[in-house]
Amino acid sequence: MTTTALVVDDEVDLCRLMQITLTKMGIKSDVAYTLSQARSFWQDNDYSFCLTDLKLPDGSGLELVKEISNSSNIPIAVITAHGSMDLAIEALKLGAFDFVNKPLELPRLRQLVENALKVIHQDNEVQTAPECSPEQKMLDSRLIGNSAVMHPLKNTILKLARSQAPVFLSGASGTGKEVVARLIHDLSPRRDGSFVPVNCGAIPSELMESEFFGHKKGSFTGAVADKQGLFQQANGGTLFLDEVADLPLAMQVKLLRAIQEKTVRAIGDTKEAPVDIRILSATHKDLSQLVQDGAFRQDLYYRVNVIELKLPTLNARRDDIPVLADHFLTMIADDWQLESPPSLTMEACERLQRHDFAGNVRELRNLLERAVTLAETSHIDVSHLGLPDIEPELVNTQEQNNSSAIDTSELPAHNVENQIDVQSTAQSTKQGEQRATNLHPYRTNTNHYPSMVQHSSASNDSSSTNVASTHDKESLLDSNIQQETAQEASKDISGLQELFNGQLPPQGLEHYLQEQEKQLIITALKQTGWNKTQAAELLGTTFRSLRYRMKKLEISEDASD
Repeated sequence: MTTTALVVDDEVDLCRLMQITLTKMGIKSDVAYTLSQARSFWQDNDYSFCLTDLKLPDGSGLELVKEISNSSNIPIAVITAHGSMDLAIEALKLGAFDFVNKPLELPRLRQLVENALKVIHQDNEVQTAPECSPEQKMLDSRLIGNSAVMHPLKNTILKLARSQAPVFLSGASGTGKEVVARLIHDLSPRRDGSFVPVNCGAIPSELMESEFFGHKKGSFTGAVADKQGLFQQANGGTLFLDEVADLPLAMQVKLLRAIQEKTVRAIGDTKEAPVDIRILSATHKDLSQLVQDGAFRQDLYYRVNVIELKLPTLNARRDDIPVLADHFLTMIADDWQLESPPSLTMEACERLQRHDFAGNVRELRNLLERAVTLAETSHIDVSHLGLPDIEPELVNTQEQNNSSAIDTSELPAHNVENQIDVQSTAQSTKQGEQRATNLHPYRTNTNHYPSMVQHSSASNDSSSTNVASTHDKESLLDSNIQQETAQEASKDISGLQELFNGQLPPQGLEHYLQEQEKQLIITALKQTGWNKTQAAELLGTTFRSLRYRMKKLEISEDASD
């Protein structure tokens, strides 16, 4: 089948130049000089792709882009004059395949046509393939899940893969933005080129220009050889700018020019080199808010955010958790060279589906890796997950109310559950003793923090003896301070008992729990002489988590006075 193209432009000489170039590439073409003539050609003939100017005598080329995009999947590229990038971006949003700037450069035109031919070839393969195309198989195997929110996401990814338009991936941390970016590249005509990911927040600002654009030997101290930049490495492929919000303003200006002109100049070089790349970017931050705050350039925002793809959180696709868990367990078994992949019990699977995943898919994998480590058999039970049991009353409350009195967006989920467990211990001594083993799921020995709570109401001497024998800490304070801390812990228990005798806290549950947590942390710090590492062990948590909680609860060493 002969490839045919429709060329639309009111400049006769430019049309002839494009027609000659296409003929040399083995492509037959028709030329239209007005919008009405282009519509007539389009209705009477079948074309493989279209190349149109945006400014025509009797209308805008955007109208033709919209009509062709809505009626077919045929690639349509636009020609834009220098300084008219806004129109080109609008065309990309309407469904244009790519754009080329005036004055027209023949190498750039040939690249555009070759990319269009690759798209046409892909479409022909999909039409002649069986019901499930290779692209669909790749998508299903690498983007796991069949929940309601995943079907439109997968369809959108397939559409975006055909285009050359910049895509901005937004979503919370751990939702799989780089996975989707690689999928878009591997499903696109650029699959034979390089996929170059770069974390913009990990490059020192003084090295950023050299990393992106490269440098010539001797251009600065330490430049002992020519270096190819990330743009040159991604030539013919895709450049993925992860955490693009972390780019400094000075670098944003240079990046904007590289995206607009599709040329880069290495440090120390005298001329610019053309690059053929597609830009994908991502961040977990609110980029539009950063634009309003002046931390991100508005013109660059419009360049990278031509098409926005928002990725759902794991909490929004809980139906996918079982199949995701099986997928990760298989990967873990392969990576760790296990004889067979571990499996989840039904109870463990149900517990995972009830968990509030603050870290999304990344948190799920980390949780399963820990569970595989702790499990002694090939079956992973609820106890191996390291997640405390959920009270039936709490589950019912969560089902009835979408909001919770406890802010779980910042603290790790297991720490929030610890607060709930501390509250539950005040209902009865027996329930408190049974819950003690569930307070610290990440530790093998979980008797540190419970012993402090349970023995605080005993005599001062016995409390001191029990704590010292449990932890074997020679650095504990003298008995007077121990007596004082034991009395403070006893007051905390009394306050909890009053709460459940019907005397509700006047400032609300969240404030009350934060105050209890603050007092317990101060108690542990005093017992260890304000040694945060020992206090974290005493509380059954990590040093990092304790430092975070102290900052959130505004606990400073001034409190030791």
